[in-house]
Amino acid sequence: MIKQVLKEKLERVPNRPGCYLFKDKKGNILYVGKAGSLRNRVRSYFQLSRSSHPKLEALVSHIEHIEWIVTDSEVEALILENNLIKENKPRYNIDLKDDKSYPYIRITREDFPRVFITRTLVQDGSEYFGPYTNVKNVRFTLKTLKRLFPLRSCKYDLNPRVIEDKKVQLCLDYYIKKCKGPCQGLQSRAEYGQMIDQVRQFLKGKTQAIVNQLKTEMARLSDQLEYEEAARVRDRIEILENYRNTQKVVMTDFKDRDLVGMARDGDNACAVIFKIREGKIINRIHFFMKKIAGQSDSEILDYFLNHYYLSTEDIPQDILVSEATENQKILEKFLNRKSAQRVHFIHPQIGDKKKLIEMTVKNARYLIEEIKLQQLKAKEYVPHSVASLQRDLRLNKLPRRIECFDISNIQGSDPVASMVCFVNGKPKKSEYRKFKIQSKETPDDFAMMQEALTRRYRRVLDEKQEMPDLIVVDGGKGQLSSALMALARLGLDGKKLPILGLAKRLEEVFIPGIKDSIMLPRTSSSLKLLQQIRNEAHRFAITFHRQRRSKRTLQSELDAIPGIGPHRKKALLTTFGSVKKIKDLSREDLSACPSIPPKIAEAIFNHFHPGR
Repeated sequence: MIKQVLKEKLERVPNRPGCYLFKDKKGNILYVGKAGSLRNRVRSYFQLSRSSHPKLEALVSHIEHIEWIVTDSEVEALILENNLIKENKPRYNIDLKDDKSYPYIRITREDFPRVFITRTLVQDGSEYFGPYTNVKNVRFTLKTLKRLFPLRSCKYDLNPRVIEDKKVQLCLDYYIKKCKGPCQGLQSRAEYGQMIDQVRQFLKGKTQAIVNQLKTEMARLSDQLEYEEAARVRDRIEILENYRNTQKVVMTDFKDRDLVGMARDGDNACAVIFKIREGKIINRIHFFMKKIAGQSDSEILDYFLNHYYLSTEDIPQDILVSEATENQKILEKFLNRKSAQRVHFIHPQIGDKKKLIEMTVKNARYLIEEIKLQQLKAKEYVPHSVASLQRDLRLNKLPRRIECFDISNIQGSDPVASMVCFVNGKPKKSEYRKFKIQSKETPDDFAMMQEALTRRYRRVLDEKQEMPDLIVVDGGKGQLSSALMALARLGLDGKKLPILGLAKRLEEVFIPGIKDSIMLPRTSSSLKLLQQIRNEAHRFAITFHRQRRSKRTLQSELDAIPGIGPHRKKALLTTFGSVKKIKDLSREDLSACPSIPPKIAEAIFNHFHPGR
């Protein structure tokens, strides 16, 4: 049943190209999409035929608001959708691992550009080649570049004035022939720029053109009897030829192409791109995608193509794909303008190109299977400290999930409790919980511990959440007994649900049913894990207690003054820093604060200095 508010909204959706945003009742963006006709696409989500997959049904059930952005063309909608997804990361859109985590090779925008690896993209006119999903490959490429070209490695700003004044000294690279000394004017900007053009050609896979240029240069140097310099050029040609020989020849027409294949498994998918330049495979990159349930192969590949080719500068004329997609023609129009050449998406059906695409898809299947195996291994992996804890405490089950409780208060004031959660020996901060103790205003740590455990595990039972494999309470026998009483009231058996107390003074471990404490070896990994968990619970509790205490202090000091509301209180603290500093101010100083008229300044002064 469509909500009345949404029905009215659907009637107003324009029949224009653009992007649509589905939002929940809190205003969070659930899904971003694009369409040539917003009206037809948005309304289709609320038809029964559209809600055939549980993911789509869940999306539609959470939609409370619909917004749209009209664009002049489908190409603009394509670009806008890509930017909105990157910016907002909506819950129901396909989740592609962010390009920013992958390395690029950057050529800076300077008089004498630098070339280096980076993971941060700065919009300052620099050129970026990548992304490279294999770090070894990008390092090997950069190492080859530095052997081929005497690029500067310094970070100085080599503007004409710096070079003329010779403010930068020649470094070791110059003397070992790895740099030609542009910092001292020993290499012209034009010569260095020509070398950077060759670097660009190399990164684009145009190695034959560089070889031809270097052979011409070597012949010129030989004719001028500069044999030593000609020998260096010859060595560069040899390095380049060896690099080219490591690349596999797959096409004999020497045309530049990208091969794009995709494979899926459950809620995950992998896209692979083989870059063919001058008939040779120069690079293979891959991307993993999540949350693809309910999407067809064509929709997944379409999303990937949009995301990748809108953000890369390396665009060939032919892009071979494993599936024909809905928006190929729209993306082609954009790439034609971006690359200043005719770009074609091709879905080969027969011949060598079909075999190449099948090879790409096989690689995608192999990679997704590899990731699946790694995930299974990660689930089965048991950290040494967790296994040691099971052994030392003789637990029936591996304590993969451990929850630890601590209490914090000062003479019973502002009492709080904390619960931290460790999974496989690592903190899982999304599972941390804090409690404002309500039952006691006197310093009774035992009653406070009872309340914290009762509230925590009553909710776990009511909401059928995951139970811990081990509960740790900060304290000795008293705190442990209080915790056991809380569990018993909830019908939880302290023997079936392992629990222990960890006393601070001697690091004694108390276990139900055992009269004497257990002393774990001080160097054991099991004790260190328990200490880490206990200390984290203590830190979390102390932090929460200080927050509550500070808030109460501010409320009692400033909120008690007539005429001081939230706005004026914020203005006072922003201007003067603290309540203590406000106390020491004169009437005139207080009046200097924005939003504080003389009458209120007088009231503040009289509050802190009665009778003056």
